[in-house]
Amino acid sequence: MNVRRMALVTALVGGSSVLITVATAGGAYAHGSMQNPPSRSWLCYQDRPESPSLAACKAAVATGGKQALYDWHEVNIANAAGRHRSIIPDGRLCSAGRDKYKGLDLARADWPVTRLPASGRHTFTFRATAPHKGSLELYVTKDGYDPAKPLKWSDLEAEPFHVATEPRLANGAYVMEATLPKGKRGRHLIYTIWQRSDSPEAFYACSDVRFGEGGSTGPTAPPAPTPTPAPSPSGPGGGGNGGGHDHGGGHGDHGGGHGGGGHGGGGNGGGPGGGNGGSGGSTDAAAVLRNITAGVGVQPAKARREGLVTVTAVCGGSKVTKVVSPAFAKQTNAAPVPTTAWFPPLMVGAKTRAGRYPVTVHCANGGVARTTLTVTG
Repeated sequence: MNVRRMALVTALVGGSSVLITVATAGGAYAHGSMQNPPSRSWLCYQDRPESPSLAACKAAVATGGKQALYDWHEVNIANAAGRHRSIIPDGRLCSAGRDKYKGLDLARADWPVTRLPASGRHTFTFRATAPHKGSLELYVTKDGYDPAKPLKWSDLEAEPFHVATEPRLANGAYVMEATLPKGKRGRHLIYTIWQRSDSPEAFYACSDVRFGEGGSTGPTAPPAPTPTPAPSPSGPGGGGNGGGHDHGGGHGDHGGGHGGGGHGGGGNGGGPGGGNGGSGGSTDAAAVLRNITAGVGVQPAKARREGLVTVTAVCGGSKVTKVVSPAFAKQTNAAPVPTTAWFPPLMVGAKTRAGRYPVTVHCANGGVARTTLTVTG
């Protein structure tokens, strides 16, 4: 049976992330992956599986196909039951031993990294598209780790540097305040295991990081983003990322199909930015999407005059201050209290002409993101 599910779009800034949430049709099952620092599957999903710009993501698609990235939240083993080291072979940790995700195992030095300080506290988040009871374990690689070699269990420290049992769920993500592992410098990988307690199922994520850069434990405010031109009202047409791709695929462990529906909806808050950062030839994950510091989505993506639309506005490492669109009866809608996430319904103006209109979220740190709403008359 097909149901509506939530599709998540994020952008990375200074190791933090922001999201857009839009409803799409598809299978009932979706689970999660590491959001901060981002997993390889999460990051490559943002790099657009149909036409990735990052060399590592291009290689992942060439090796494992596009569907693996559309199913970024399903790197799982249904019957793991804590037997992670015995059932996932060396060299296959990032894919959880599944051929579908073998592109995530590619041994490459150009996987984008998230910069982390060498010590102190850091807020880790795990995006849970379907929350479950359980615990998260965060492991880090040993000194001397080489991303150009296949990842083995022996590359990881024997014990996790952080364990969170039933962590706090906020805005669709598990939030973990953790002390960073001691003595780590330079390029490393954080390996996350989410073991459910209400099922033997477990999920796995590989996040590429660089310790000792950035100088603080929290997200840093990026430079003011380069504004993107706001679309002007035009004739009726599809919203944001409309067009709907049927990505087929299936959740091999649940027997449900992920066909149908579309990957359309309320558009996204911008596109990947270029830029290489860090040292040693690696790409800074924050630089990949450095011009985006906020996300906004509207549902439905098309609405009639005086119709209600649900606005999803999220600021990573900052606060939503207002949502603006000439399509709304009240064009500027300020948050009563600045918040990191805001999901209010807003009304399309009674005199709004048919066409496409920009919807913009503003963050306290200067971040801006836009999507579009189509008014049908």
